[in-house]
This record gives sequence, C-alpha cells and structure tokens, in this order.
Amino acid sequence: DKPPCEQHSAFTRDPRLSRCLTFSRDGTLFGWCNGHSVSVVKSSDSSIVSTFDLPKTALLEFSPLNGVLVTWQPYTKAQDSPQGEANLQLWDLHSGQLIKALYQKKVDSWCPSWSDDEKISVRSVNNELHFYENNDFNSIANKLHMQKVSDFVLSPGGQPSKVAVYVPGSKGAPSFVRLYQYPVLGGPTAALANKSFFKADRVAMQWNKKASAVLVTASTEVDKTGASYYGEQTLHYLAVNGETALVQLPKNGPIYDVAWSPNSAEFCVVYGFMPAKATIFNLKCDPVFDFGTGPRNAAYYSPQGHILVLAGFGNLRGQMEVWDMKKYKQVSKPQAPDATHFSWCPDGEHVVTATCSPRLRVSNGYKIWHYTGSVLHKWDVAAGSELWEVRWQPFPEGSFPERPVKYQAAPSELGTTQAPPTQAYRPPALRHLPATPSAKLHEEEPPQNMRPGVSGEKSLSKSALKNQRKREAKKAAKQSEPEPQSDSVPITNSQSEPSSGDPEMDKKIKNIKKKLKAIEELKEQQVSGKVLQKNQLEKIQKEEQLLKELEELQI
Repeated sequence: DKPPCEQHSAFTRDPRLSRCLTFSRDGTLFGWCNGHSVSVVKSSDSSIVSTFDLPKTALLEFSPLNGVLVTWQPYTKAQDSPQGEANLQLWDLHSGQLIKALYQKKVDSWCPSWSDDEKISVRSVNNELHFYENNDFNSIANKLHMQKVSDFVLSPGGQPSKVAVYVPGSKGAPSFVRLYQYPVLGGPTAALANKSFFKADRVAMQWNKKASAVLVTASTEVDKTGASYYGEQTLHYLAVNGETALVQLPKNGPIYDVAWSPNSAEFCVVYGFMPAKATIFNLKCDPVFDFGTGPRNAAYYSPQGHILVLAGFGNLRGQMEVWDMKKYKQVSKPQAPDATHFSWCPDGEHVVTATCSPRLRVSNGYKIWHYTGSVLHKWDVAAGSELWEVRWQPFPEGSFPERPVKYQAAPSELGTTQAPPTQAYRPPALRHLPATPSAKLHEEEPPQNMRPGVSGEKSLSKSALKNQRKREAKKAAKQSEPEPQSDSVPITNSQSEPSSGDPEMDKKIKNIKKKLKAIEELKEQQVSGKVLQKNQLEKIQKEEQLLKELEELQI
C-alpha cells in the first residue's frame, strides 16, 4: 500500500532551521535543536515532554528506555575557566533535571553506550573504559584499562553485556581486538576472544544482533603496494566462544561495506576493485552465495532480513539491486542517481533515498520507494534551500512481521526507474567494427550459489573455476555455430589431402590453411572473453577472403 506522506502537525509549528534531530529507539519521542533551545515531544500527538535552554547543542541522543537525554556541544575554553565548560550533559527526561555534566572534547564516540535494559552504560575516557550501572553517573562501577583502548563497541541486547575493545599496535607490536563479558574485565583469562593483526590504522567493529560474534574491518590509510587509493583493508571474525578467523575474500581491492543479516547467522561483504563483488558468508566464514560483479559499494538488509539491497552510491551511478534472500533471486534493479542517503523503513517494504547537504548542495530532496522499484513519493527542496537529514520513525522490534516477497512492481503514478542497460566504453579505433565480447572492459562474473551440493563448483579452486567457465563458453560457441555445407572447403588435416601436383600451389594452400587455423583459435579466445588486439581483430575480418582464395586454388 502507498504510505501516506503528509507533513506531521508536530513539526509545522517550529519555523526555525534545525540542524540536529533524533527519534528515541522505540519511535515514541522526537527531539530537535533549532539554535535557541532543545525540544522533546511525543511522536503520537506532538505534546511537549521537555524543553531545555541549550542553544549550542550539535548532537542529541536518547537512552534505550527513554530515561535519559544526552546533549553534546562543541568544547570551548573561556578566559575565566581554563578547563572550559562541561560540554556533554545527561538530562532526566521525566523531571528535566541535569543528572551529570561531563567533558567530551572529541566528537568521536561522544555518546555513552547503553545496554538495552539500561543496567550498564560505558564511555571512553583517556584511553580507558568507564562503566556505570543503573544510570548512576556519579560513581564509576568498573574500569577496563589496557595499554591504550582506542575504540570500543558494546553488545546489543540485555544482560550479560559484552564489549569489544580495540588497541592499536605500537613499536612493532600488532594491533588487537578483544571481547569481554561484563563485569569480568581483568586478568589474563578474562577475554572471551582475542584477535591480533598488523596493517591497521583504524578499525570498524560490528556485533551481530544476537551478540554472539563481531566483525572487524581493519584499515590502513595508505596501501604501500600502490594498488589502491583507499588504503588496505582486511576483515576479521571473532566469536564469544573464542573462535577467530581472517575472512578470505577471493578478489583483491578495497572492502567497501560489511553488513550482518538480522538473523545473526550470516553476513554480506562488498569488496574488490570495480566492478565489485558481493558475497554472503556463514559463521564459519565460508561463502554461501556470490552475487557476481557489479557497480556497487554498499549493502543494506531489510529489518526482517528477507531482502538485501546492493547499491552503488557516491562516485557510482546509484544503481540498486534488490534480492530475495530466501530464493537468492533478484527482485528489481532501480536507479537513484546522486543519492547520498539510503535507509529501510521499519516495515521492510519501503526504502528512502535522499540527496542531502553538505555532501551535495544541489538537487536536494528525497524519494520513497517500494522495494519492487516503484517510486511512491517524491519531494524536492525549494530553490535556494538545502536538505540536511532524512530519518524514518523507528518502531519496537516485532511491530512489522515479515511479508512474502513480491516480484511485480507496486502500482505508482511516478513509475519506476529501472537502470538502463549500460554499454562499455569503446576506443575510437574499434568503433567502426561490429560490437563483440572483446569490447568489454572487465570480465563480468555471474551470481552463483556456493553451498556444497548445490553446485559442483564449490570444491574447485579459483583457477579451476575460471578454466571450467572458459571450456563451457567454447562449447556453447561451437554448438551455436551453423553446420558446414556439403560443398564447403575443409580447412584442417592438410596432410591427409591429395596433392595437386604443383608444389607452388600446394605451398600456397598450406599457408592459407595455417592462417585460417590461427583465425579459428582467435575466435575461440574471443568467445571465452579474452580482449583481442586491433591486428588480431583485423585478421578475423580476412577469414572470408582467405576461404575464397582457398576455394579458387583447390578448383
């Protein structure tokens, strides 16, 4: 059904510009700062919950159970106060009273992390982790202190809470990530899992929904081999049962995106030099399904996990591939050029794409789509204005059960924007020739199921797979060739043919057959996907002329 897209009364009453807004995790509260004050209202009827006199607020966040509002403003020093203002403030939403004011100079990891039941909260202070219990921020309940904790991620869900911590390497020692279960944080055997690695200037850590495993993308700023502008990336897997692994990616190049499935049993990686590959891996880090290659750099699972969107945003054209994850079948392939934002609606049926400032300051606006590729609603900003952010209202988990996947485009007055078939660039020297597979810039790889037993290819090595595909392409090409006519001239096995009696003529016939055999080999290479040189293509064009000469000589 087409969603009603009307402006909500709660947000029509504030004419001032707001750069900062957020919903609570369950979607029942909405907060924003308009440069004069911070307001919190109920999403249902827009009634005021609290107002705070905080004109400089740049970031807002609600605690999971809506008990605490966290506000952050840029850290500044005043002449009368060398230490500066406490710029991170925690407010009791029900009473409007300040719980605690803290110093948080860096915007990275500015907000404390809570467990879903708010029994535990944690923040990073001077390279150590401070743990608080039951929202009592006046006393530190526990500390995790190692050499230099650079980053951390608290597990989702309730108790027992787990935390993944990253310590960068120094003086030749490797970097490492460790998993701990609160409150056991000290001692040599406290860690649930440990993974060390070199080549890491920074990491991105992601827990799965069940808090049973973490994926760590380690990145360097510079690729010392010079192969990539993006530095070098590796992907590591750690499980709370102690298992660790390096995820083996069959194509070289950057890791653009890593996404856990909401079922916590598999994850998707988008990687490799363009056209990029996308592969689903299980918890043993074995490939389950390969989506082949394409222009993509991001992966987005629906909240229910039944649909996956592979997209190419940023410096790509905005192509989206929508996949049914139960059948591994493509549903649609719409295109959203210049999109800077993508997110799923909690219902798992609709998505929003948006072009926002400051990433792009022109053509700002958003579109709401059905996953089958239909545009259901479109909104563009007025001339001279900018769009800064787009967010769906969240809902509690389980509000929207999974619905069967449809393949027919949803009806829409705005139609669909299926991506047009693209043609590879052809250099001017080849443009007068007929289009052939040799004109492709890259060898495209089709999707394939990697589960054992589904396809015999699973047990083959990468080179064996490539050779097998070439053999299959040759076989298909031979089958598609027309049967030779009865009066056609044989071009092989020249030794078994009778001589003409003229040595000079025999020599000419032999040379022509040699050239025709070479042309046959070139044609086979062309069918298997090899890019031929200009002189090789010219040789193929002479085939008809050579056959004519051979026929005349043999007559």
